[in-house]
Amino acid sequence: WPLHVDSTQQFFTKLDEEGFIHTESVELWYSPQLERFLPDRYVKGTCPKCGYTDANGDECEACGAQYAAQELLAPRSNVPGDNSMPVLRQSRHWFLDLPRFSDKLKQWLDSHPEWRANVKGIAYGWVNDLRSRCITRDTDWGVPIPVADPDAADKRIYVWFDAPIGYVTNTRQWGIDRLGDTDAWRPWWKDEQTRMIHFIGKDNVPFHAVIFPAMLMGQEDYILPDTVVGNEYLNIFNRQTGQSEKGSKSRGNMISVRWALEYLSTDALRYYLCAIAPESKDADFDWDEFMNRYNGEQCDVVGNFIHRSMTMTTKHFDQAVPRPGALEAGDEAILAAMKTQMDSIAESLENFRFRQALERYIELGRKANVYFNERQPWVTRKTDLERTGTTLYICCQLVKALCYAMMPFLPDGAAQVAALLRLPLPDGGPQGGTDLWKEALTPLEPGHGLELPRVLFPKLEADYIEELAQAHLEGHAF
Repeated sequence: WPLHVDSTQQFFTKLDEEGFIHTESVELWYSPQLERFLPDRYVKGTCPKCGYTDANGDECEACGAQYAAQELLAPRSNVPGDNSMPVLRQSRHWFLDLPRFSDKLKQWLDSHPEWRANVKGIAYGWVNDLRSRCITRDTDWGVPIPVADPDAADKRIYVWFDAPIGYVTNTRQWGIDRLGDTDAWRPWWKDEQTRMIHFIGKDNVPFHAVIFPAMLMGQEDYILPDTVVGNEYLNIFNRQTGQSEKGSKSRGNMISVRWALEYLSTDALRYYLCAIAPESKDADFDWDEFMNRYNGEQCDVVGNFIHRSMTMTTKHFDQAVPRPGALEAGDEAILAAMKTQMDSIAESLENFRFRQALERYIELGRKANVYFNERQPWVTRKTDLERTGTTLYICCQLVKALCYAMMPFLPDGAAQVAALLRLPLPDGGPQGGTDLWKEALTPLEPGHGLELPRVLFPKLEADYIEELAQAHLEGHAF
């Protein structure tokens, strides 16, 4: 905490010294009973934009609108035990002068045409209507305001301002804890070769694509985000009503990751969540689709190919990669297709199109199955062992490529396949590591030992999924 206080106050002080912070007297809701101001979530009311009756003091969850406190209609205290009617009172606060950054923000956004359309749309919408934003609150919890002003004593820096600064604090703490170096954080934030990438939900786009970049611009020597990858919302499909719903504890339809991992493999969950990732529009978690997608794609396509080809290889070639004979046109074609497919997966990953990358990974599995079925090693082993060895040699290379292509999506599954192939999977880490994509296409040598295969990706059983879906429907999934 002291380190984060220091980081936050440094940001505030620099912005203040550069003239990007000013004070204003504003009207805020005040509780006569508690004799205190009610910031943001401490007050509820009716949204002035859409009429939602359970809106927060500063924003509406229903329509996403943000507004000044005094715009809230029919306000009521959200503090347990407070039965008084909130009233408006004046309070002096500190504001970040965002309009001063308007031109720089537009130039920066213009320099990133490759960003997702949803992120650009939200960011430009904010930049085209920038207003000064209050960065303090009437509370005794949080980072103290680093100014010698009596009005600052009973106020603190607001969480939305100091939250992204937590990224800086975290890097500082990492350098101290891991390296014993108080300056190890600087290259991460001040070296122009560093790429900062934010992965967020669309409700956080304004903070990461407008407000935090403005704060960084005000520090002068900090880098700006290279990419802001914003997803739409992942909702829940209600099997009873056939409708999409927002997941929430109060509704009882939420699925917690902790609960899900008690009953499901990380491979199954990660596969489906990536397959339906709401990259450009909202998506629904649907139990039936979950089972069908995982079983029909990861298990039937990739898992089946790995099991069939490795079973034949270990059984008929002394548990090692066979020595190939002369490669035929079909062999050369699948090896070329493997490289092309791996390149296309990498291209999708590098451009943050993860659903597309997953689809291309599965397509590699489909190509591998077509090759295996066309070559029919279960037939040729009776008449032409050299041809069979060539086929299975190629299959071993395909299994290796699938293993490495699987890593970004299913790291646990990839580790199991790597163990089958007796291959280490090195970590990358902050300083980088082995270029796994190049390594994926480095052939396994003839004679390389293999482990006996087992079913690595068992299918989800319909009855079991039905039990979990029912538990979820009854509100027991969190």
